[in-house]
Amino acid sequence: MNLTTLQASGARPGGSRAILAGWLLGTALLTGTLAGCAAAPELDRDAARQLQAQVLAVTEAAAADDPAASLQRLDELVLNLDEAAARGEVSFKRHQSIRASVDAVRADLSARQAAAEAARVAAEQELAAQAAAAAAASAPPPAIVAPAPPANNGKANGKGKGNG
Repeated sequence: MNLTTLQASGARPGGSRAILAGWLLGTALLTGTLAGCAAAPELDRDAARQLQAQVLAVTEAAAADDPAASLQRLDELVLNLDEAAARGEVSFKRHQSIRASVDAVRADLSARQAAAEAARVAAEQELAAQAAAAAAASAPPPAIVAPAPPANNGKANGKGKGNG
């Protein structure tokens, strides 16, 4: 089950499903991070702590149903992961494993953000339609204008009887 599945199944912002989604997000990233803690060459202990703290920040933002903040925190996590790898604190294998988890989470968060934006646009359109309907209902009906009688150009209205 991923975040997109949870969102498609009707997860409400701030609801228990959003919390579950945040927990799943954290678990996915934390699994990738913690898996390297057993072998010292795979992941430095201090780097692991720093990455775990950032995973928590991503998880909290996701649980708060804030995909934009989640994506921002995820970008920060990737930056720190890359820096730790450059310093030799994360092995290439562990770096690739964590990045794969991050990419999967990013796809879910991006889908949630797109869905939230689509819902926002739909809500704005619905409000605009309701406002237009209310304005149309409260507007007075248009005045009916009767056509003017045709001009007779100075001719009499008679049919020409009695010429004589």
